[in-house]
Amino acid sequence: MGQAGAYGELERVPTGIAGLDDILGGGLFRGGVYIVQGTPGSGKTIFGNHACYTHAGSSAGSSAGSSPEHRALYVTLLAESHSRMLGHIAPLGFFQAGLIPDRITYLSAFRTLQDEGLAGLLTLLRREMAAREASLLVLDGLVAAEETAASALEFKTFIHELQTQAAATGATALLLTSASAGADLVAAEHTMVDGLIVLSSRLTGWRAERELEVRKFRGSGFLRGRHAFRITDDGIRVFPRIEARLRLPSRRDHVEGPALTTGSPALDAMLGGGLPHHSTTLIGGPSGIGKTTLGLQFLGADPEAPGLLCGFYESEAALLAKARALDLPAADLIADGRVAVLWQPATEGLIDEICTDLLGTIRNRRVRRVFIDGLDAMCRIAGDQDRIVRIFAALTAELRALGVTAMYTRETDLRGTFLDAPSGEPSLRQTSSVAENVVLMRSCALRSGIHRLIAVAKARDARIDSRLRVFDIRPGGLAIDDGPERAESILADRDAAGRGGE
Repeated sequence: MGQAGAYGELERVPTGIAGLDDILGGGLFRGGVYIVQGTPGSGKTIFGNHACYTHAGSSAGSSAGSSPEHRALYVTLLAESHSRMLGHIAPLGFFQAGLIPDRITYLSAFRTLQDEGLAGLLTLLRREMAAREASLLVLDGLVAAEETAASALEFKTFIHELQTQAAATGATALLLTSASAGADLVAAEHTMVDGLIVLSSRLTGWRAERELEVRKFRGSGFLRGRHAFRITDDGIRVFPRIEARLRLPSRRDHVEGPALTTGSPALDAMLGGGLPHHSTTLIGGPSGIGKTTLGLQFLGADPEAPGLLCGFYESEAALLAKARALDLPAADLIADGRVAVLWQPATEGLIDEICTDLLGTIRNRRVRRVFIDGLDAMCRIAGDQDRIVRIFAALTAELRALGVTAMYTRETDLRGTFLDAPSGEPSLRQTSSVAENVVLMRSCALRSGIHRLIAVAKARDARIDSRLRVFDIRPGGLAIDDGPERAESILADRDAAGRGGE
């Protein structure tokens, strides 16, 4: 029998911070002591307050006897006044003035620490936690306690006494402390506590990104590595690294089923009967060739299937105008909400946030068709180019598990080839191997005319017709030739014209 079976399951205490509990496998543990460390301005105080208000608010309004009342004690060891701190957090969504002082008590121990040292601070904490019946303690300014200690042994003894107090009362403790950028995080107190959470901010080119890393967490597994987070109007929101969170799909996928129409009978025939059930299709082509039009055509092909368009270049209003101008069925579906639109400007963003919001919308709306217009933009937002293939693979597997048929677009050169594309870094080239279906679009100049061509490069478990077809963009979407004859004639004339000029 394992330890959990012999001694009982450890009780979780959710932090209530979006995304963090997913990283921790469900939250902190009751009676645990955790250090939250970060550079000045990294968000430690907001972190501690967010945890307090979520904890205290989780039982507010419950009927007598239905659940224990949760109370939090926020103790500061710094000179900053509580009124100033509360003024900073009051605009945030988690703040509830009605929880003060009954459910959340703020206490300054700055003078006690100065006058009575660590022994006096421990006495104060024991007394106040008992009097307030606190189930969560936040001690803000642990670095001040460390600087007050006469020796390293005294400080370690202080940490040990806090652990003893937490274990005896069942209260969970968060110890907030500062560290200079690049400081060594291997310290004696880190080896003693139950967990270490590090907040940081780093520059990526011209922009700054906040990151959270769980360095240590006793009692369960957790998602290792760095995870992006934001301080939003609602408080802290953490975005678990998507390839770690989705290292395995959330459920078993089912790829069997009837083929789905693209919205173009001619393209369906080229694909061997349509898009394979719950597959991912990569549409490659140069700018302006018609990739977005094909995606809108795909979304409007089945009015009964809830759809989602995730775009990086054109706003919802621009996409709706395009669909209406081309008389596409997707226009009505977007207008009445049957096809949702998520627009993320390609200028700046967090790739894990985009993927989290995308999957959340898919689950909430039970989406069955997804069109992501701009894999190149996702790659630029990801920053770390090596990540995009892992992200794409994890996202593709999860979409398949959720019963979604997806279509992506990606820029190529004018000939429609990924290998020669201006953005054809190795990481992007590999994405075409992850997609189960690949459709290539290209342009061909002949004398004074420019012709659009389309071909199917591969399709999962299907006998494809890979011959090029000419297509035009007309009302209703892409009008693709039924056969390759016109494409062959254009290419032959172009080759002959090229030889004539030699």
